[in-house]
Amino acid sequence: MSKAEMPFPSVLITGSGSYLPEKVLTNHDLAKMMDTDDEWIRQRTGISQRHIVGDDELTSDMAVHAAHRALEMAGLTASDMDGIIVATTTPDDTFPSTAATVQRKLGASQAFAFDVQAVCAGFIYALDVADAMIKSGKAKKIVVIGAEAFSRILDWNDRSTAVLFGDGAGAVILEASDQAKGWGILSSVIFTDGRFRDILYVDGGPARGKVGTVKMNGQDVFKHAVEKLASGLDQAIKQSGLQENDIDWLVPHQANVRIINYLQKKLKMPDEKVVRTVSRHANTSAASIPLAFDEAMRENRIQNGDVVAFEGIGGGLAWGASIVRIGKPA
Repeated sequence: MSKAEMPFPSVLITGSGSYLPEKVLTNHDLAKMMDTDDEWIRQRTGISQRHIVGDDELTSDMAVHAAHRALEMAGLTASDMDGIIVATTTPDDTFPSTAATVQRKLGASQAFAFDVQAVCAGFIYALDVADAMIKSGKAKKIVVIGAEAFSRILDWNDRSTAVLFGDGAGAVILEASDQAKGWGILSSVIFTDGRFRDILYVDGGPARGKVGTVKMNGQDVFKHAVEKLASGLDQAIKQSGLQENDIDWLVPHQANVRIINYLQKKLKMPDEKVVRTVSRHANTSAASIPLAFDEAMRENRIQNGDVVAFEGIGGGLAWGASIVRIGKPA
């Protein structure tokens, strides 16, 4: 059989890890800084607190912590990795990539490294890219990291955005396998519609000469989120060859409890099968899905062989979904 005729390998998730900064900012803390209160924030978002990076802490630092924990779970070392992909909107520097800095800090000199920028959909995009690279034979083991220091691009006088976001990092290890048909990443879909750029964006960047802060039309974002995430999930499930009732867990982007509740209802999933961390983590953008996933893994809620649906939407607009059978056959 020629190389072109060989079947694609399965791309397994064999480890996960996460990191949250030590500092916690509660809704009551925010009430001392701006015109808001705990009840107002909880009713609209489901958020009660968020973690905030320390003054000397960088996105790459959080990414490295999460990657170490994921490697440990997978029983691998940094030298085993062929690639490092970091999904982030808040890089350490304009360049080099945050992934290159993570590579240096991990000591993974043999691994290629680059960033993916799709805001809150970044983890789904990075997962899709890594899946394609492994299936094409360009790599056998890749660490995918979502890491954000989102607090550094917030206007702390704007209660419509400042209350929503937090900082953190999450990571997963992807490995190729020729002996695990029907396991790993079963499907992944990604989409972009730049016509809606102005409903969620940052009013700055290197070419504009300033960092800028987050600007958002919350009502429009909510409307697009529920519509596009539901459609994306439908397509991912269809491409996976499974049915809605085959999904064991929903691990959604942790943006807003109302959006999560809508998708839960669509999939007809009970509360105990939906991973929710938004109340404690807030929206950590590209980090939110792997953070929530790692928490559920370490609490032994998600078991080997379970089918998990990931989904996320962010500025761009960019959105996507993935269906994954977790772990590997015995």
